[in-house]
Amino acid sequence: MQTTIKTPAEFEGVGLHSGAPARLTILPAPVNRGIVFRRLDCNQINCEIPARWDRVNQSPLCTRLESETGVALSTVEHVMAAVAGCGIHNAVIEVDGPEVPILDGSAAPFVRGILRQGVRRQEAPIHALRVRKPVEVRRGDASARLMPHETLLIEFAIDFEDRAIGRQRKMLNMSNGSFVRELSDSRTFCRQADVDAMRANGLALGGNPGENAVVFDGDRVLSPGGLRHADEPVRHKMLDALGDLALAGLPILGHYQGFRAGHALTNDLLRSLFADLDAFEVVRCTPEMVARLPGAGVHWGEIPAVA
Repeated sequence: MQTTIKTPAEFEGVGLHSGAPARLTILPAPVNRGIVFRRLDCNQINCEIPARWDRVNQSPLCTRLESETGVALSTVEHVMAAVAGCGIHNAVIEVDGPEVPILDGSAAPFVRGILRQGVRRQEAPIHALRVRKPVEVRRGDASARLMPHETLLIEFAIDFEDRAIGRQRKMLNMSNGSFVRELSDSRTFCRQADVDAMRANGLALGGNPGENAVVFDGDRVLSPGGLRHADEPVRHKMLDALGDLALAGLPILGHYQGFRAGHALTNDLLRSLFADLDAFEVVRCTPEMVARLPGAGVHWGEIPAVA
């Protein structure tokens, strides 16, 4: 059965890239509504933006959605990962600013809010998008690929010059509550040189080391308290990937592989997938299939203690 949040969950913070304050509320929605964002500060008649791959206006720093009428919202990837990772199929997410609040830089605050309010089952079947053949996209030395698999498997590899990050690789089956347990508390990260450059250009005004991002400088972790996981950077990349893949509009049954991939490349991958009608099929999930979807059976005790 499909699910929605039982009662509204509210969050407040600032945008990492804009520095603008924002309040976000996740609201229950009826069956087959999907995930929809609504800008409360917009003066147009229709200020809703469907959380879909074809509404992405690609940006190098985050995932930015834009409606047909030009209403835009930035940095949706973490709340999308939380919604997908908690198995929410229908929700309206209201935001009163141009960017989703960054909170602690991970998806854990959103996960806590969703599970605190509870998840309600809805009398409607769940459909999933099954990958039928490999699809791959590349940009330079970065690549992203989807291959057939019976569950959602996310595999990611990164390679940074900074010794504190270096080369990291991880693969996880997203069945049940593995996203909440293994990935949800991993924070966004950047290099100190990038922070300096963005701030010089009026960006990243909301970013404070230790509060909403992990900052690296060569072999040093500058954020107070250090890392939550030794491989926190690659875990966060996997978190981002789940949030970006959730823009497919249905749970994905497939093996995602990302190498140095970012938001734009994952969106390229979805666009290539949907452009090839032989590469996927929409299937009605059996109870056994539902039990293997992200978020199935997730509970409060699976939230990492460090979040």
